[in-house]
Amino acid sequence: MTTRIIGIDPGYDRLGIAIIEKPKKGKELVLHSECFQTSAKDDIYTRFGCVASHIGNILETYKPDALAIETLFITKNQKTAMRVAEARGIILSEAIRRGVSIHEYTPMQIKMAVTSDGTSDKGRVIKMVHLLVSLPRKKVIDDEYDAIAAALTHSACTR
Repeated sequence: MTTRIIGIDPGYDRLGIAIIEKPKKGKELVLHSECFQTSAKDDIYTRFGCVASHIGNILETYKPDALAIETLFITKNQKTAMRVAEARGIILSEAIRRGVSIHEYTPMQIKMAVTSDGTSDKGRVIKMVHLLVSLPRKKVIDDEYDAIAAALTHSACTR
């Protein structure tokens, strides 16, 4: 039996989303990855609505068994951190409504799972993602790599 995992790098401006399939044996397969963006011209509530709708559609389309999401990393910009936290709540609510199990990982846990070093930089994470899975297309945005890495982390934790 295969397990389907949605990995999410949360945000309201840019949201990394990846769907991987974990076969009983062998390498994980990336079924879908994207960087979903909302319009800066829209008010925050419209943007949150777009995030909810898009995540809901992805969950309905791919029907994942589990959600792997990065925990919030508090930055210097408190307003941005609050908005990202609100977007995370919306994402979690969409998963809960559909009975998807939720698993949260810190940036350090994700780096450790993907590179074996919790202090790895983004370049090393990207290099390891390329070694671990075949990507459906050549151009992949940073947020997508983070989402794929989150999904791979959950896959590694459930072996």
